[in-house]
Amino acid sequence: MNLPTKLTLSRIIIVVVMLLGLFTCDILCNAGIMTMPMIGPINLAYFISFFLFIIASLTDLFDGKIARKYNLVTDMGKFLDPVADKLLVNLTLIYLALPHFNSGNATIPLFCVIIMIGRDLIIDAFRLAAASKGSILAANIFGKLKTVFQMIAIPMVLLNSWPFAYFDAGWNNYFRICNIAVYIATAMSLLSLIIYLKQNWHILTEKKEK
Repeated sequence: MNLPTKLTLSRIIIVVVMLLGLFTCDILCNAGIMTMPMIGPINLAYFISFFLFIIASLTDLFDGKIARKYNLVTDMGKFLDPVADKLLVNLTLIYLALPHFNSGNATIPLFCVIIMIGRDLIIDAFRLAAASKGSILAANIFGKLKTVFQMIAIPMVLLNSWPFAYFDAGWNNYFRICNIAVYIATAMSLLSLIIYLKQNWHILTEKKEK
């Protein structure tokens, strides 16, 4: 197993550890066994999760670069990389859309999570259909912008909109600055989906290449 693949696997391990830790805190806090201390406006569990998410995101940045630079691209890496990316982002989005012990912290609106994950499922289905016909569908710029804003918005939510929390803590959760970043990511998801469908709708009507 080469270094890029190890980095990709570490991303999967990090997201599993992060979510297990958060759910464990949920159970213990709801059972009254422990209380979660705050660091300023930020829940301690979320503060730790912020750093874990950043570390996992950095592995995503470096595994592909190393694989391409040193010709270490493998079939296992091609399979695991998108899986690790989806697990990191989508599982964290789902968790942050649910009610937890951190009732005072920002959470991601559920409809945004549904749109972003739904978009990924539809595009993945198109890519499978294209692959079955011998075609490869490239991502568009709005899909890349969606990923960028997701990687910005999720850490902002984990930090409870810090440092903006000093003046937006009293705002309605839907209009806090961290959720505005989530809305932008959601808008990019929708826009990229519409463009993607428009550009690749022929995949559903074309005959398979021989």
